Amino acid sequence: MTVLDAQMISDMREAPAAVRRQSDGLAEVLPVLADRLRRMPPQVVVTCARGSSAHAATFGKHLIERYLGVVVAPAAPSITTIYHQPLRLADQLFLAISQSGESSDIIEQAAAARACGAVTACITNDPASGLARACEFVLPMAAGPELSIPATKTFIASVAALARLVAVWSEDKALARALTALPDRLAAAGDLDWSCVLERIAGAESLVTIGRGPTLAIAREAALKLKETSDLHAECFSSAEFLHGPV
Repeated sequence: MTVLDAQMISDMREAPAAVRRQSDGLAEVLPVLADRLRRMPPQVVVTCARGSSAHAATFGKHLIERYLGVVVAPAAPSITTIYHQPLRLADQLFLAISQSGESSDIIEQAAAARACGAVTACITNDPASGLARACEFVLPMAAGPELSIPATKTFIASVAALARLVAVWSEDKALARALTALPDRLAAAGDLDWSCVLERIAGAESLVTIGRGPTLAIAREAALKLKETSDLHAECFSSAEFLHGPV
């Protein structure tokens, strides 16, 4: 096992504690943000993220549309940073996700969205980051330092924060109850023996991951992790579209 492998495993093992710790960090800000969104319901939610954070945003899109019926669309930061076109986001929710909170294009778009009158919120692992300063509402991941290059616990923490936002905003008690059990479920999943999967994929040079609905974001993240850790070509498809494309 390499040092990088050990760091990644260590980060993954810390995910249950991070998700449990996150609950306290969000206890004050989530009710305030949710109250604002209920008093002035947005017609659209615009997300802004890159890489693993963008996959977390895809998961958030499913939850927000499913539980609240609000359309969610990803932003293209270049519209602001390169073309300097302001977006009409007055009273809409702009939600940025960034582990470091220091991606310059995401910070610039968050600042532009706030200047346009959007309700701006961010999920970040650094509450003192540039992105946090640019947004009105800051939702801390509370994941702690991530040592490995492939994001593991910060991706899980981002998804958990999105689920908590939706649970409070929608006032869905069943979802809220499920989230209280999440740290223990994550710990149990980490203790499972996944070695049987290795026998099937060890000789692969190319892989396809498939998901739909809440699992589409997970499939996208799995494809990214296979590329980052195993130097494999991996591509994600929605199961609803797979038969219309490569098959």
